[in-house]
Amino acid sequence: MPAHRPEVPVTNSERPRPFRMPEPLFAELAAGGGSARALAFLDQGERARRLLLLRTVLQEIRDLPTPLSPAPEAWRVFKEAAERAPEPVEGLLLAPTTGAWIAHTLRRIHGTATGPHLWAEAARLNTLAVAASLRAGTEASLRVPLEDGALSLPGLGLARLPDGAAGLSAATASTRAGELTLTGQGRDGRRSVLTCRPASVPVDGAPPADDPRWLPLRTLTVGSAAVPLEDLDPYRDLDGPVPPARLDADEAVAWQRLFDEAVAVLATAQGPGPGRLDPAVIRAVVPWARTGLLPPPPPDVRVSASSGDSFGAMVIARPSSPLALAEALVHEFQHSKLAALIHLFPLLRDDRAERYYAPWRPDPRHLTGLLHGAYAFTGVAGFWRDRLSDPEHGETAAYHFALRRTQSRLVVRTLLTSGRLTEAGQALVGGLARTLDAWLREPVPPAALSRARTAAALHRTEWRLRNVAPAPEGHSVPSDGDTPPDVLRFRPDRAPWPDVRTHAFSVPPAGPRTPDEQLAAGNAAAALTGYDDGLSREPGDPHLLAGWIVARAALARDPGARRLLARPELIRPAPGR
Repeated sequence: MPAHRPEVPVTNSERPRPFRMPEPLFAELAAGGGSARALAFLDQGERARRLLLLRTVLQEIRDLPTPLSPAPEAWRVFKEAAERAPEPVEGLLLAPTTGAWIAHTLRRIHGTATGPHLWAEAARLNTLAVAASLRAGTEASLRVPLEDGALSLPGLGLARLPDGAAGLSAATASTRAGELTLTGQGRDGRRSVLTCRPASVPVDGAPPADDPRWLPLRTLTVGSAAVPLEDLDPYRDLDGPVPPARLDADEAVAWQRLFDEAVAVLATAQGPGPGRLDPAVIRAVVPWARTGLLPPPPPDVRVSASSGDSFGAMVIARPSSPLALAEALVHEFQHSKLAALIHLFPLLRDDRAERYYAPWRPDPRHLTGLLHGAYAFTGVAGFWRDRLSDPEHGETAAYHFALRRTQSRLVVRTLLTSGRLTEAGQALVGGLARTLDAWLREPVPPAALSRARTAAALHRTEWRLRNVAPAPEGHSVPSDGDTPPDVLRFRPDRAPWPDVRTHAFSVPPAGPRTPDEQLAAGNAAAALTGYDDGLSREPGDPHLLAGWIVARAALARDPGARRLLARPELIRPAPGR
């Protein structure tokens, strides 16, 4: 599958040239996996895209009025550093925060995003140039922006002037042989100077207390690789700038300990298959919401996110379970891979209308979101497949594998029949279909398979009850489960709702008491009675009604039960019928 993207030179010795993705590499990625060679090719594509976008930014900000060093001067410093030390400067170019800054700045230029003075955001190029000069050991002097006396140095950390002026101000950053001298204005209006040798540090090698003048970027150790634990950079949040949220030393150590355990989980399965991940390819982990050990984290990952602008980065709320973290790492890196592919190939013609069912969401989704979910959860299914023989997690793994392969295949079918995939998109989704079809033929313990099928039916049923409006009078509604999404009418009062069943059904309940627990235990009759009782108190409650419909369908395998399961929004039965 060919991809044509011109590479844009960083150094004067480079020449633009097109490149193509070899068919075998595309096939690996289309199957949901990807070898080191395939990931390296995605890196090449992201590099070319970054440089093309950066060239656009440079053109737009070249004549922007600024109290700082102009963009052409900063770019000259950056290129000189790249000539001296290509590898570390390439690392800066491919850093997720650089991608987020470029995308945000373009949105600012086009008026679709807001922020501080544009000259201050455009001057991120100046700080990139300073960081590049420090890494390369070149000599330079640039005027840079400070926020409350602090200078964010991408990939290195945060330098603070002693008693620096509040708010946005300007300073001079001078570099020589890896040493930084920062000169600006203090709170009292007098000259303030800081000299330091900026460098990131491993979590385990970080000093026990932060130096108020220099906060190093801490990194998670993965063998010989270092993954930034990014809590300082303003563009770490995958979008607009945010203030630093420094982790306590104990919280950073807890991250390293949990990351080590997650790496050990991932190491039990090697190779390029779906769900396999070498954590060393992760470009940044961004802790979300918490900065200290208290309160204790939940066992599962409550929040995780990634962005196509920030290849290899993932925002994650730390869980207590290494298995949950390992799954989240796989999930988010799948999103990064697909985003990089979308940058190379037009995969679908998406009108962005949110009208499709996604089994892992409470709301209707557009086609791009559907494709992202299918690709991510195929990887998640592969992750759990690799753990089927794990004596500690085998039962949970069987449930999640059975659930995610079924849900992903349903979404793949929607994509394949949408009529909106390009040739490359058809090839990609076809590859996912072949992977999932093979997995659907693999045996799973009956109890886990039954719970997975029940959980899938419950989610789809509740989704339709909460989102889909019944057809108007006189409208003919098909009786099967394959109504084209364009036919669906959505409720005007739909709202987010919690999916409490997907994870609750992962293990059989020890002593089932609630209707959900009875259904998870395979006792549909007791569950139906419990749902009847609940609906008598809360008529029409979508959660209870979804359980009632699924339990009834398990007991009465007649056309009426099947019709109700396919179109739960059409009939609101009275409890007991």
